[in-house]
Amino acid sequence: MIRHRPFGSGHPYSVDTEQRSPVDPVAGEPLTLGVRVTPEVDAVTLQWDDGATITELALDRTERRSRGQAVDGGHLASAQARLARAARGFAVTLPAGDPRLTAGSAARYRFVGGPAAAPNGQRTRWFPVRVAGWHAAPDDAVAAGSGAGLLPGSVEVLDDGERVRRVRFALALAPGEHVAGFGERFDALDHRGASLDSMVFEQYKSQGAERKTYLPMPFAHVVGGRGWGFHVRTSRRVWFDIGESARDRLVIEAEVDSASDASGVVEVAAYTGSPHEVLDAFLAEVGRPEQLPDWVLRLWASGNEWNTQAEVMRQADAHREHGIPVGSIVIEAWSDESTFHIWRDAQYTPRTDGGPMRLADFTFPAEGAWPDPKGMVDELHARDIALLLWQIPLIKLRPHPRGQTRLDADAAIREGVLIREPGPDGRLRPYRNRGWWFPLGLMPDLTDERAAQWWTEKRRYLVDELGIDGFKTDGGEHAWGRELQYLDGRRGDEGNNTFPVAYAKAYGDLLRRAGKAPVTFSRAGFTGSQAHGAFWAGDENSTWEAFRWSLFAGLSATASGIFYWGWDIAGFSGEIPTAELYLRSMAAAAFVPIMQYHSEFNHHRTPSRDRTPWNIAERTGDARVLSGVRRLVQLRERLVPHLSAESAWAIEQGTSLMRPLFFNWPDDERLWNHPLQWMLGRSILISPVTTEGATSHTATLPAGEWVHAFSGEQVAGGGTHTTEVPWDEAPVYVRAADWPALREVFQP
Repeated sequence: MIRHRPFGSGHPYSVDTEQRSPVDPVAGEPLTLGVRVTPEVDAVTLQWDDGATITELALDRTERRSRGQAVDGGHLASAQARLARAARGFAVTLPAGDPRLTAGSAARYRFVGGPAAAPNGQRTRWFPVRVAGWHAAPDDAVAAGSGAGLLPGSVEVLDDGERVRRVRFALALAPGEHVAGFGERFDALDHRGASLDSMVFEQYKSQGAERKTYLPMPFAHVVGGRGWGFHVRTSRRVWFDIGESARDRLVIEAEVDSASDASGVVEVAAYTGSPHEVLDAFLAEVGRPEQLPDWVLRLWASGNEWNTQAEVMRQADAHREHGIPVGSIVIEAWSDESTFHIWRDAQYTPRTDGGPMRLADFTFPAEGAWPDPKGMVDELHARDIALLLWQIPLIKLRPHPRGQTRLDADAAIREGVLIREPGPDGRLRPYRNRGWWFPLGLMPDLTDERAAQWWTEKRRYLVDELGIDGFKTDGGEHAWGRELQYLDGRRGDEGNNTFPVAYAKAYGDLLRRAGKAPVTFSRAGFTGSQAHGAFWAGDENSTWEAFRWSLFAGLSATASGIFYWGWDIAGFSGEIPTAELYLRSMAAAAFVPIMQYHSEFNHHRTPSRDRTPWNIAERTGDARVLSGVRRLVQLRERLVPHLSAESAWAIEQGTSLMRPLFFNWPDDERLWNHPLQWMLGRSILISPVTTEGATSHTATLPAGEWVHAFSGEQVAGGGTHTTEVPWDEAPVYVRAADWPALREVFQP
């Protein structure tokens, strides 16, 4: 067998063994063509047909890795490792300047080979290809707003003679301007001098080092100077060189698909004014957040090993016993892990039509994992605890599905509600997940209203009859490949980034239909996610470095209009955090919109890796953990009414609840040297401790009069302030004028 897939798997950051690279050949650049082979194939030849002659080139054996990435344990490690194995194959590279790679030329190619004794025993089909070339284009190829600062003469297009594949242009950057935003970014607040792109991707841990993100946006603030911002109005991939190659320009390269003679092949909106005004204008275009219930502002608690009713209630009891109030519990491992809408161990008669089920259709055995889900929900509600259930937007097909899962898959195909992809014969077939998590699963097209309702109605009994308050809408990054086909006719290169937005919206709409607030909890998103629920920063280890990365993520996400944001306090994966890291993270999390802890599945091995305060206290042997967390969570409870009022104000004003300091002080250059500080609402400034072993901390304060919240000390702004910092206390400052109203929150 010889297999060649020109587009590969669609992995945005890795070249597969059997793909073409680059996918769109470019004149002046080398072109690599690879194949994957079975063991009997030991010789492969490329045949290139330019319409006049067929030339042949022998391929070299290669052991390129396919879709691999380093892992260090955890729930995705084994799945990733399977796809990181070396793949046996062959490849050939046409060098830059090869006459076959002439801009505008068209050709077709195939591969033939087999055993050396019979080298032409196998062959692929012919693959058409056009070679594109970069050339200068008129400025009107970019529809740029008047405030965008498009540099005249900077526009270039990548054109294959029929279609424009990319456009590249530059915006002017003035001295002293800082560039922030771009969705959720883990490595920095100011990206000037760096390069990045906008592609939804499941970067499992180390996001700050890898510079990949679940929640990108082609939107940014340009702070300082005249004050402005921009949005590249596309859902396709965009690359940004933010003064890295040339300090005075921001080079943007965007994927497009336009006729060669088209104008305005990409739009760039420009917004002028303060960061508040820039964000308000952006939100007016892409969608505004809505205020969620106050319980969202209380502590969230979860652990992947809370996978029985008895364990969930044991943890709820422990919160009460330790005097640590909890506002919501998220149950991740509740379902059968196949349908993702039926409780594990439930007994029922499968629905052959794949239609929605009701609570009365199920029997819950007393000896099962969930003997009385309704009773559990009612008891939690009686304790003033909301409940969310975990979701994944796939129909699991490995191992081979049986029962309701098989019937659901058949119904999804029959009803035509799935994302599709071209098969080897060119005909469309259901897309099979190419990622490492739940590989080969079917994926509903939640960007389509009919398909979204078909999918979510299966979950309606959970809300209507059980009273579930929301959903953790995990794993929105599974749409890989530009050749995917959505039900509205869009291809994957245009639709894939929008999938997680539609995913959260679909579940929010389900909750609305049942009379509930649209509380979803997502890690993936894109432009438009601002209008749909809450978010967390995804999967990370329990390290100080990851703590800092997470705070950068929150500041960039909220600067981009993500309103309800949090992270897994002190990380969710690997060995437990130290008592110091846990309390420092908890102290910071008390002052972000979503305060939540979570822990990864560890196969119930001992000692436990749960991130509950009592387990961290027991594992570390440090009694300060429980008293410190109790103090911080009780403070958060007192803070909720203020946060609720400030949320209403921020939403009405078109700004964020949690904001980097440049929003209010865009001209204070000192603040950029201390980026991990923020405002929470209009009155509270946080300057968290993010380094191990610190006993004192120096905050850099903007202008104004402030009060150190825990000591009551009056502090003049415009300089620095140094305080002693116990582990369970983040340096927090309150505007002096607002201190009388907030004194009892901090000093009850």
